[in-house]
Amino acid sequence: MNWLEKDKELIWHPFTSLLGGAAPIFIESAKGPYLYTSDGRAILDAVSSWWVNIHGHSHPYIAAAIAEQAGQLEHVIFAGFTHQPAIRLAENLMKILPPNQKKVFFSDNGSTSVEVALKMAFQYWYNQGIDKKKTIALNGAYHGDTFGAMSVGERSPFSSPFNPYLFDVEFIDFPTGENDSEVLDQFKSLVSYGQVGAFIFEPLLQGAGGMRVYSKDILDSMISFAQDNDVICIADEVMTGFGRTGKLFATDHLENNPDIMCLSKGLTGGTMALGITSCSQKIVSAYESEDTLKTFFHGHSFTANPIACATANASFELLMKAECQEAIKRISDQQKKAASRFNSFKTVKKTRNLGTLLAVELNTGDGTSYFNEVRKRIYPYFLEKDILLRPLGNVIYVLPPFVIQNNELEKVYSSIEQFLKEL
Repeated sequence: MNWLEKDKELIWHPFTSLLGGAAPIFIESAKGPYLYTSDGRAILDAVSSWWVNIHGHSHPYIAAAIAEQAGQLEHVIFAGFTHQPAIRLAENLMKILPPNQKKVFFSDNGSTSVEVALKMAFQYWYNQGIDKKKTIALNGAYHGDTFGAMSVGERSPFSSPFNPYLFDVEFIDFPTGENDSEVLDQFKSLVSYGQVGAFIFEPLLQGAGGMRVYSKDILDSMISFAQDNDVICIADEVMTGFGRTGKLFATDHLENNPDIMCLSKGLTGGTMALGITSCSQKIVSAYESEDTLKTFFHGHSFTANPIACATANASFELLMKAECQEAIKRISDQQKKAASRFNSFKTVKKTRNLGTLLAVELNTGDGTSYFNEVRKRIYPYFLEKDILLRPLGNVIYVLPPFVIQNNELEKVYSSIEQFLKEL
């Protein structure tokens, strides 16, 4: 059977034109940081397959946990029932989440974890009969592709067909360091009207917005002012969580804790779909009522799927091992050195580094749009060298699984250098 012909006939791929695009690459298996094709190629996955894979592909410890759980309990409705994998996962997360986080709510992925967070925040005010309907977000934000998540994300060509259906959000400028005081003034001015109920942000690092890094000081100031004025702060840690920024969570860099946190991607080591929304006792208190109408009426068929929860517990155990924490530090050190190395190229506008992330913004002179023409050169260039780097417009970024070795990182760095010379 020709699998690619069947794929073309039957499957609609994400972020992919139905006409004129290249055929997808057929992957037969994967191991560690490598994807193996049917024709014998070994492609180095330097972007962790959409930022989800932290322990390498097909990790035997995670695979064993999946197999064991599948033979015991594959699924049960989570309304009125519970099970050990979910309880264990909640316990494990509470060991590493900020100390103000008290409960977790399960969903299916990053976008749904954001939907849960927004609904949780909105109903917090509704349950108390308080009218605070405005939400603040940052320009350039990306929080997912469901409607609530799109509403608090950057308006762009991706959202244009749906813009009439999105709820209004107050967007403030992205803090660049040079404009931080102006951004803080914008934020304080909006909050001071008393109508803002929620502030949602990707802490310290905007992912899909171009891997843009901003100061912990400005974010701390905004969270502090928001909480002093009774605004719920939502940290979208879907991408930044589980070691990506050099700490377990990006919010660990901060002095102030968010009220609500959104988790996914690395939660299961990139092996299964699972989302978590955690919250503080402050949020919980608005739902602790004998009034049935104050219940949080939200759920998914696969809420707290036992196999997904067992997978997340196995990933947690691997993450907390000294070996993994040392790898995070090693990769962070290598990425920092590489950032300095690329800064000498005239074709580089700037580099950004935060923990295990390295981003190289090219000096193309026509902005940082996702549709920047240079992206059409970047992706195939590295694939020809058996390296998976999926650029964000004119931004090349490296966000590898924690099992990648220094010699493999060097292969990526050398290939980027060669591309910069040829640009």
